[in-house]
Amino acid sequence: MTSIKKTLFAGVIITGLISLIFSGSSAGDKKTTTNASDDSSKAAPGKRATLPKLIDLGSKSCIPCKKMAPILEEMKTEYKGKAEVIFIDTKEDRDSALKYKITLIPTQIFFDTSGIEVYRHIGFFPADSIKAHFKALGIEL
Repeated sequence: MTSIKKTLFAGVIITGLISLIFSGSSAGDKKTTTNASDDSSKAAPGKRATLPKLIDLGSKSCIPCKKMAPILEEMKTEYKGKAEVIFIDTKEDRDSALKYKITLIPTQIFFDTSGIEVYRHIGFFPADSIKAHFKALGIEL
């Protein structure tokens, strides 16, 4: 096999493996049924979620994720005691990326008080849109 064919073959194999690893979710907004209370690192064992939750999965090095950081900090402060706002760095916590079937970052996932995923958004998400989704869950400032 020539070196060009070997390189192309390796590229196809790597692309296929990456697709298999991250399959199960597509870009854009969608509803799924992930259960946030299954995440034992974020909640005490045996306890169900009591507050609605927003989990932002991204990376400290991606530009849209960096733009989300101050918005998430603002949401943490504004919704303290009413909703949880959590950031997970998928480069540091790859298991969470697989658990939540993350294909692109940043991805924001909203969970209801039962810990059931009710809304998913992929990409930069402005503060007013986050507030609108919290309001749809019955949470107002």
